[in-house]
Amino acid sequence: MSESRILLYYRFTPLADPTSVMLWQRTLCESLGLRGRIIISRHGINGTVGGSLASVKTYIRRTREYPGFHDMEFKWSQGSADDFPKLSVKVRDEIVTFGAADDLEVDENGVVGGGVHLTPTQVNELVAERAAKGEDVVFFDGRNAMEAAIGHFRDAVVPDATTTRDFLGELDSGKYDELKDRPVVTYCTGGVRCEVLSKLMIDRGFSEVYQLDGGIVRYGEQFADTGLWEGSLYVFDKRMHMEFSDDATQLGHCLHCGSATNTYRNCVNDDCRDMILLCDSCAADPATAHCGSQGCLEVTSAGPRRG
Repeated sequence: MSESRILLYYRFTPLADPTSVMLWQRTLCESLGLRGRIIISRHGINGTVGGSLASVKTYIRRTREYPGFHDMEFKWSQGSADDFPKLSVKVRDEIVTFGAADDLEVDENGVVGGGVHLTPTQVNELVAERAAKGEDVVFFDGRNAMEAAIGHFRDAVVPDATTTRDFLGELDSGKYDELKDRPVVTYCTGGVRCEVLSKLMIDRGFSEVYQLDGGIVRYGEQFADTGLWEGSLYVFDKRMHMEFSDDATQLGHCLHCGSATNTYRNCVNDDCRDMILLCDSCAADPATAHCGSQGCLEVTSAGPRRG
């Protein structure tokens, strides 16, 4: 069996004709047998694709031939095209849907006015330097709360966000105003969400904002579970989560019995299908394979509802 890989990547750069880029990317991926999800907007590209090692190498080379993508960074992980149900390549208003398309300005260097990029090593150095002065660095999670439930940076602030669109309301709510004069490091899976989030925070008066360059993926590659990261990384494919070492802490807990688990599953009620943390035992029992809402409890008490 040939080797295969999954690629995670993004690039903020002005695209005059996103539709043409979309058609080119779709044709390229189809010709290489790649599957995954690619979003393109006037601000750039954001994608995750998987396929054979030879195909993803060709994809990287061909994609970098486009002038705006020539220096795009690709993050590699274990996996294949089979980890995705299909290939989806679409044009959207934003490559990350914050609902702030008109607040974002990009040039050939990326997002204009965003946070200072720090490498994983520089993040650790910043934390150590401020600790020596008796100051704390705040880690601000740029992902959905569901993702953070199974892994996050130590003592991180996790906004009450179900979707990325919730962040604007969270920032405007005033609940994080006490952080505006403190050093804040934003982080997310691969870095793309923090490119926008850090800009939105600066626009709202946060005075010292950084972003983890390359996201959790790069930090985990360098420090695994020996640094400031704790738990599992939620990923948006069939794997659902990944760990950086065998020493990863299990932070998640089963919704029903409370046992340690980092596995998300869909509520058994087909009219719901919410993602919930369930251990193997509770997931196997129809009486506990639901999200806990009254409606789903009633449905599953009468047997799984199908169709």
